[in-house]
Order: sequence, then structure tokens, then C-alpha cells
Amino acid sequence: MRILRAALPFLLCAGPALALDMPPRKAGLWELKMSMEGRSMPMQTFQHCIDAATDKAMNDVGGGMRAEQCSKQDMQRSGNTITVDSVCNISGATTTSRAVVTGDFNAGYTVKVTSKREGGPAVPGLPAETNMTIDAKWTGPCRADQKPGDMIMGNGMKMNISDMKGAMPGGMKK
Repeated sequence: MRILRAALPFLLCAGPALALDMPPRKAGLWELKMSMEGRSMPMQTFQHCIDAATDKAMNDVGGGMRAEQCSKQDMQRSGNTITVDSVCNISGATTTSRAVVTGDFNAGYTVKVTSKREGGPAVPGLPAETNMTIDAKWTGPCRADQKPGDMIMGNGMKMNISDMKGAMPGGMKK
């Protein structure tokens, strides 16, 4: 749970930059490795079992926020690269983000997000400027004991994003 709490603020800042209609990922088990530049936090690794519905649901989570909170959402495609620039107001702070996504949503992709937050109250553990990289690799079908939406953290903690609607702790299990 500590890993998720440490990573969650960074994922929330990246969310607006990644909320636009991204290409669907191949169904199955994806391994994601997340690292933060200049942070003492070690690289976080987790697995995510998806199907078309859960992949779309994850994309839609950020979609609802962009209309209300983002004054800019610009996505450009060039070959196998997608660049998303956004300016969003999150909890009284203006967050300007750029996400560059390269790769193939069937085998593997990399997301590099730079984000700068100005104004609003200080958020413990969340610096004003972040540089995050997510490397994702499709590893095959989900395991027999997994259902779409299951996320398995590096420490073995398991949660399902479909169970997390509204209350993060209620969706966690081990």
C-alpha cells in the first residue's frame, strides 16, 4: 500500500496529460515500470490485467476531469509517437504537462511525462516539477487467477480498478 500511496500523486499529475483518446492496448497482462527522475523512490513495477472494457474505463477516468479542469488538451500524432500537452487546474494549482508516448500498444510502449505545478497548497511527496517515465510491455494472456482490471503491485498486493470507484482503500486486497 505504501508503494501505491507514493506513486499515486505522480500518476494523478500524469493523468490529465494521458486522458485523451489513446489507442487501445492489446488485451492481456501488461508489466509497467515507473521511474521518477531525481527522486530517491526506487523504480516501481506492477502488472495490470486488461480487456477492452477495462482499458477504455481507465482512459475515460481522466476524460471526465479534462472538460471541467483543463483549459488545454492538445494531442498530436506523428508515426508511432503521440504527444499530449495539457494545462489543468487541480485542487487550486495549475499543472502544465507534456506526455510523449512512443511504441506499439500491442507489444510495448514508453511514456515520458514532464509536469510542472504552480500555485495551490503544497502537496507532501509531490514536487512542483516531475519527470516520470513509464515503460510498458505486454507479457501474454492474464493468469488464470486474474480478472480484467486486476493490478498486482511489486510487493504482491492486488487490487482491481473496477472495485475502486470512489474509494481507493475499498478496492485493495492481498
